[in-house]
Amino acid sequence: MSFATVTGPRTGLDVVAERVRERLRSEEVDPARDPDRAAHIARSEVRRHNDFALARGVDVIDDEAASVRALLASVAGYGPVQALLDDPEVEEIWINAPDRIYVARGGRSERAPLVLSETAVRDLVERMLQATGRRVDLSQPFVDASLPDGSRLHVVIPDTGGVKYS
Repeated sequence: MSFATVTGPRTGLDVVAERVRERLRSEEVDPARDPDRAAHIARSEVRRHNDFALARGVDVIDDEAASVRALLASVAGYGPVQALLDDPEVEEIWINAPDRIYVARGGRSERAPLVLSETAVRDLVERMLQATGRRVDLSQPFVDASLPDGSRLHVVIPDTGGVKYS
């Protein structure tokens, strides 16, 4: 499954995600306040895509339910990381770099099969911190916060010593 925030080429699901976001904005639907309406919009856009794909002979989105969950995670949750957050077996998540994401399950750490872009990591951190009223930047290079569900969040911006300004 792919989204524009994850590295790799755009897929039909990327296009559907854009349409879902557009509809949520135009219909003024807040997915956090009206998850049923948001799910309805996501389902209808997946079906619309599949109707178009069948008529044009291109790939359809096979798993509608999984796609709707992924779309909702993208627009209302924490994107590609949402599945890890929703997994009751996952005790902790570390994003050490866009391509080095680890989880703890049963007290053991393992590499997660997920690669993000730097932009996706930055957007994820901003989205998570938005709910806390906290920020992270050069003047405040690390932050500890609690997410609305009680999860702890610790963010440290990457070393800026190697950055060259021109």
